[in-house]
Order: sequence, then C-alpha cells, then structure tokens
Amino acid sequence: MKTILVTGFEPFLDHEDNPTRKIAAVLDGEVIGEYKVKAAVLPVTFSGAADKVKEKIEETNPDAVMMLGLAAGRNPITPERVAINCNDGEVDNNGVKKQDEEIIEGGPAAYFSTLPIRNLVDALTEAGVPAAISNTAGTYVCNNIMYQTLHYLKERDLSIPAGFIHVPASHQMALQKHGLASMSEEEMLRAVRLMIEAM
Repeated sequence: MKTILVTGFEPFLDHEDNPTRKIAAVLDGEVIGEYKVKAAVLPVTFSGAADKVKEKIEETNPDAVMMLGLAAGRNPITPERVAINCNDGEVDNNGVKKQDEEIIEGGPAAYFSTLPIRNLVDALTEAGVPAAISNTAGTYVCNNIMYQTLHYLKERDLSIPAGFIHVPASHQMALQKHGLASMSEEEMLRAVRLMIEAM
C-alpha cells in the first residue's frame, strides 16, 4: 500500500486554533483510497517547519506529500499552484519576522506544485465542496514549506507528488471573528479525504 504524508500546522498569530492541526490528527493512520496516511503537525516557524517536513519524509518514505495550512478569509479549499523563493510576513511563533529574504539563497525563483491540483479541485467541485486553484501561497511559512519541500525533493531526484493546500477558517474560528469566511471541520475533513482519493 502507498503512503501519503499529510501535514498540518499549530495555531499562529491571533488565531486560537488551526483546523489543519485537527485534520492531521484525525487522519493519521487512516487508509484512504490507495494510501495509508502518516500525519504530522508542524510549528509555525520559518526555521523549523520545513525541517520537520524533511524529517518526516525521511522517516516515512512517502509516495506523496500533502501539506495543509490555514488561509483565514478564503472561502474555498485552495490547492496552491506555485511557491516562490521569498520569506516575508508577520512574526512566526518564535517571534521571528522576515522581510524580502530568499528562502534558499540563489535558489530557483519558484517551484510549481507536483500534486494533480486540477484533479483535486474537480473532485471537490463534483462533491459540492467549494474549491479553486490559488496562484499565490503568500510569503509566510506555508509558502516557505512548499518551496523548501519541492526543492528538497528535486535536489534528491525524488519524483513524488508534493504540494500545499490552504483551507478556510473553521466555524468555531468564525464565531470569534464575525464575517470571517468559514467551513465546518467535518466538511474540511471530507474534502481532504476526497483529495487523497483523487490522487
């Protein structure tokens, strides 16, 4: 049986929760389609998050890598098309702030997702889950781990599909911030299972 590494993040900034942390915890060990899920929750740090993904890749030897993160304010599930070689954003959970810095000095300007992102969006849309391809993963830690993971795989000639997917805030989070676009945690879980099946 194939293995898929699924990662989520701990809470960050002023968010008291992060739905991707719960998704990772629930899915760990599940068999979905052709894949057994191995999951990990990452720190929201420029220095440590990508290193933990690399450690988990070496530990689990996965056939695919699906990284998840929170995009509070977005309504649909959004597989990311591209990660750029730039760190720039708010302070991370170590209190570190980056501005206009390369993630990997002299590295490629960008890496494109190697997940079948159009298939993933189509599968969700057919199942009635709001979904769209996103053309920007931002310049915070989500973009950072997508870029570093794809760079790591390319440097080692590991041709396994990998990429990043943003999810909306949960309904519980929206209760704290009125007007915030949200999706139920149950629907997000269903969406991630559907995407794994569509791989």
